Amino acid sequence: QVQLVESGGGLVQAGGSLRLSCAASGRTFSLYTMGWFRQAPGKEREFVARINRSGGSTTYADSVKGRFTISSDNAKNTVYLQMNSLKPEDTAVYYCAGGVTGTGIYDYWGQGTQVTVSS
Repeated sequence: QVQLVESGGGLVQAGGSLRLSCAASGRTFSLYTMGWFRQAPGKEREFVARINRSGGSTTYADSVKGRFTISSDNAKNTVYLQMNSLKPEDTAVYYCAGGVTGTGIYDYWGQGTQVTVSS
């Protein structure tokens, strides 16, 4: 069993930066893939980024590529999402997710953290 807790959300002006953190506890050794998703009001949940904890390969949504960076500190059991050049359309609740396989299926989800970008 794994618990994921996000933090770092808040209000930021367009063009600014935020760093989200996702702390994992429990059977963290079972996690192979960590991902970030977001959901804006009235919209479907959207994939943002993922990282494979073994090897460190990363994948990004086109909408955030070049602006966001996902990273993993395995010793701390923590995954980060560095968000730069934020735009109002980035406003959403951001969720951390973990998968025990590298197939794109996520088994664990955090509660989410609100990111609001003002113009």
